[in-house]
Amino acid sequence: MTDPVTLTAAMVDVASVSWAEKELADALERALRAQAPHLEVLRSGDAVLARTRLGRPHRVLLAGHLDTVPIADNVPSRRADGIVHGCGTSDMKSGDAVFAHLAAALPQPRHDVTFVFYDREEIEAEHNGLGRIEREHPDWLAADLAILGEPTDGALEAGCQGTLRLELRTAGRRAHSARSWLGDNAIHRAGEILARLNAYTPRDVDIDGCVYREGLQAVRIGGGVAGNVVPDECVVTVNFRFAPDRSAEQAVAHVREVFGDVDGIDAVVTDLSPGALPGLSAPAAAEFVAATGAAPRAKYGWTDVSRFAALGIPAVNYGPGDPDLAHTREEHVSEAAIVACTEVLRRYLAP
Repeated sequence: MTDPVTLTAAMVDVASVSWAEKELADALERALRAQAPHLEVLRSGDAVLARTRLGRPHRVLLAGHLDTVPIADNVPSRRADGIVHGCGTSDMKSGDAVFAHLAAALPQPRHDVTFVFYDREEIEAEHNGLGRIEREHPDWLAADLAILGEPTDGALEAGCQGTLRLELRTAGRRAHSARSWLGDNAIHRAGEILARLNAYTPRDVDIDGCVYREGLQAVRIGGGVAGNVVPDECVVTVNFRFAPDRSAEQAVAHVREVFGDVDGIDAVVTDLSPGALPGLSAPAAAEFVAATGAAPRAKYGWTDVSRFAALGIPAVNYGPGDPDLAHTREEHVSEAAIVACTEVLRRYLAP
């Protein structure tokens, strides 16, 4: 397997927007089977899994998603001045490249290692390839520590926020806008929802030295059918990013409480994923924290560490990309960051 910088660019050059990861998965599977004969390899849909079976006392799982958000005129990749530019460089093909390189370069790691390159992370949670793997091949997700290559700019990010989306729907009565007194404007009724959001004070929560900042935001609003009709429906989509000390059920209850006394609204949950506690006291996690030499910080955003936490597996985010560049037209990653993350993981895993 080539060096991780060159491999990052090569992976970017194979477009893999969600639902179209097959070409990249095929290429990765071929490479692992040809260049890492010490690994057991499994194909699951458009996910590629590989693992050692050395009988080590501990197993570490390295996981990264292969898909990206839609391309924004930033494929193929471009390298200049120590930077790799292109869709997915930060989120998270550079992390995938680090893991794939190590899969071939470390035939005798001191921990048994499982590599999981999975599909459909960037879309609705119900389509996430990890869910399919958990249902069909649960033994492949067993580990003492899971490390996700999500972009952290080389920092160690522990746990993650939960995420909740609700649609808050107001109802009114249609009328000709020239006779507005005959109608009931549903968009105007949504004003109280927006006022509550504007006045909302989020929590900061310290867990194991990691401070999680909550946020409750309107992320979409829609209503009305024509320029001369009083609208009879308005929908405000609200996103709540909550600290992992709240369960998913507690998060739903909290948001319903915020809006519960607003007249005439209907609230429907459209997406819900729990957060994950840091779990840094587990031996394998503490060992990795020491190997990075970095102070852990909270993960702002939801990642699949939540899925591993639900399985009782401590999980952290650690990758070379800058999270502020994820999903942007200007997405890029520095070659130095790729090399640095590779060396930290090599030191941690090498015999």
